[in-house]
Amino acid sequence: MNNALQFRRATLTDAEGLNQLVNSAYRGDSSRKGWTTEADLLDGQRTDVNFLREIIDHPETVILIAEKEGEMVGSVQLEKKAGAHCYFGMFTVRPDLQGSGLGKIFMTEAEEWARKNWNSKYMEMTVITLRKELIAFYERRGYQFTGEIRPFHVDPRFGIQKRSGIALGVWRKSL
Repeated sequence: MNNALQFRRATLTDAEGLNQLVNSAYRGDSSRKGWTTEADLLDGQRTDVNFLREIIDHPETVILIAEKEGEMVGSVQLEKKAGAHCYFGMFTVRPDLQGSGLGKIFMTEAEEWARKNWNSKYMEMTVITLRKELIAFYERRGYQFTGEIRPFHVDPRFGIQKRSGIALGVWRKSL
């Protein structure tokens, strides 16, 4: 599949398409086509166009896009942090392509991008602690739980909790 994938940095003109892709993978019935849905835990949207434009326009943040045959099939937010590390977030693969190996290829590309462009020494991410299958996926890719737990965002712009006990664990990988 790697031969068919192209990777590029998002531009402001990608915000609408990114918004559709990210929300389709995390929320609502469309997200249930894949295995990474948060629809049972959270309602509402995962992001919005304005927030995506802010990320794209921020000098220390990039959204990488994976395309297959000219179509957006994945995205990830990378943010340069102090101490030679990079935050890896809002990782998205189109729900009908999840389980195809695209996510593994894309993660490798994102890690390499952070090493080459920012000299990042490690990647850090937060994952909802209730997402056991997703955590196992990241751990198979070399990410390790740091022991740190953070509260989940209370901003409805990023989702409305459907149940209690939602928290974010921090995972890290040396690059």
